Amino acid sequence: MTSARVPRIKLIIFAKAPVPGVVKTRLMPAVGAQGAAQVAKRLLEMTLTQALHADVDAVEMCVSPSPEHEAWRVCSLSCLYAGTSAVLWSDQGTGDLGQRMSRAVARATREGDAVILIGTDCPELTVSKINEAVAHLRRRSVVITPALDGGYVLLGLRRHLPMLFQNIAWSTECVAHETLKRLRFMQIPHYVCEALSDVDEPEDLQRFPELMLSLTE
Repeated sequence: MTSARVPRIKLIIFAKAPVPGVVKTRLMPAVGAQGAAQVAKRLLEMTLTQALHADVDAVEMCVSPSPEHEAWRVCSLSCLYAGTSAVLWSDQGTGDLGQRMSRAVARATREGDAVILIGTDCPELTVSKINEAVAHLRRRSVVITPALDGGYVLLGLRRHLPMLFQNIAWSTECVAHETLKRLRFMQIPHYVCEALSDVDEPEDLQRFPELMLSLTE
């Protein structure tokens, strides 16, 4: 008896262009609009570098604004050229975060891939942490890495589950709790990885001095 085929795993990074005054606005009282944008760019570069070295079959940047926007040309992500894997690009499109993530998952799973969604706010989401999630996703339907602030920094799915993206109070402390509650209600096998810290508030910067260095570059 043969085991079920393990699908390809696509890692999709949800990212905003590091435009001053648009990204990381909660950091602006401490570091200003330009400083917040520099931190956002450094976080994006760190995330993409880890993703390109992870044990996945494809890496995609799902971005806002669209990949053709001038903001992406001027931000010059050098790490795009340091890895050996090609990076796919897609447009997040319109709607709230749940609608945008749901569309990305639906598209990837329709193409036959399992998918891991990550943001760019978590310096602790290293290659080893991503690979841990990949290993669990090869055996389970869902894997989630909560954030210590109540959200999540990684969500892996082997099929599209629209209920996980509908009527969620995004950017609140209840996101991971509500997601896990729905998985239990649907009786879907899942694995919860260790919770990690992300960077949203000025005090978060103190835990990651490498981000503060980006402000002097």
